[in-house]
Amino acid sequence: MKLKLDRLDKKIVDLLAEDGRMPSKEIAEKIEGATERMVRYRIKRLLDAGVISISARVNPQAIGFPVIADIFIEVEPGQIMELAHRVAEYDNVTYVACSTGERDVSIQVVAHDYREIYAFVTNVIAALPGVRRTSTSFVPMIIKDDSQWSLPESVILPDGR
Repeated sequence: MKLKLDRLDKKIVDLLAEDGRMPSKEIAEKIEGATERMVRYRIKRLLDAGVISISARVNPQAIGFPVIADIFIEVEPGQIMELAHRVAEYDNVTYVACSTGERDVSIQVVAHDYREIYAFVTNVIAALPGVRRTSTSFVPMIIKDDSQWSLPESVILPDGR
């Protein structure tokens, strides 16, 4: 059963998205009518239901990986999942997804420079069993990523709570 969410849940999630370490007391102070106990309960409910998770997010640029590339991989039929799981094991791969259309697997890679991306694609990815073809796009800037996605208004109860 889908968890029913209201405006209080959304406000709590939005504040935690800004700062995942924000104490319940501070969240309650920022939301009119909320108590610390109420906020603690709501956070636990959201965590238990799998609606949110709270974790640290690494900024690759801050630790010397300024180059980001999206790599799209066409894979032999029957080898897609095996290849996707194999590529997910590399430390420089930040995202792996199976997709439909012209490419079967899409990944995002971080690197120190463009040569490192080139070497990874040509020497590592291309050598994996089942790889038919790759296509690489460099990502000069990210405007929004999944860690910045918030609860959409469409999932909030319509009675305005």
